[in-house]
Amino acid sequence: MRSQKTIANNSANQEVEMTFLEHLEEFRWRTIYSIIGVLIGTIIAWIFKDILVENILLQPAIDAKITLQNLKPFGQLFLYVEIAIICGFIISIPNIFYQLWKFITPALKVSERKYVSFIVFFSTLCFLSGIVFAYYVMLPITLKFATQFGTKKIENNFAIAEYFSIIISIMLASGLIFELPMLSFALSKIGILTPKLMQRYRRHSIVVIMIAAAILSPGTDPVAQILLAIPLVLLYEISIFVSKFASKKS
Repeated sequence: MRSQKTIANNSANQEVEMTFLEHLEEFRWRTIYSIIGVLIGTIIAWIFKDILVENILLQPAIDAKITLQNLKPFGQLFLYVEIAIICGFIISIPNIFYQLWKFITPALKVSERKYVSFIVFFSTLCFLSGIVFAYYVMLPITLKFATQFGTKKIENNFAIAEYFSIIISIMLASGLIFELPMLSFALSKIGILTPKLMQRYRRHSIVVIMIAAAILSPGTDPVAQILLAIPLVLLYEISIFVSKFASKKS
């Protein structure tokens, strides 16, 4: 009985290699599942479009006392559709990460596949944390500079399409930047990145981060630059810790 059980376990753990066409088929279905998730998220976002636009996305403009104008016929209609799609993408982020890692899973060892749920959860958490950081920190700084820069003889009335383009771009970019720890985990798992390498270039990275903070924070306000630089430095330190964890597990 014991030998039969051992044979059964060995056969269950035996991995079957997929052909190139099977990989393409798997990729196709994972893409379809991701698109379905985005469509469902878009429908949910469209149902709550008024709350999303009036109570969330327009709030930074209200706080910065910005006057917005619609300059195109049916401009608001197309804008609402665009916002619903982007918000649908954000809502479906957990599903997108899940489908991505399920596609990568066959290339992982059996012992590594148990981390898929962990990776999906923290990838989603990092992305949403980046969006929250952009909304409460980066956007107020950016919009404040946009309204105060220049002469008072010119009235700053912003086109609504340009306004939403700026805030959505900043939030999505911040969400991707906050994926640095999970990117560190993935690269360390496959041996491309090591904690020693990250520690060796820590000083160089801090200099790059300070330059990036100076570019991302408009104006010459040092407080704004520090507010942006601190989270980026923390992300880098967290990425080193994550790289150590991944390297030990490997």
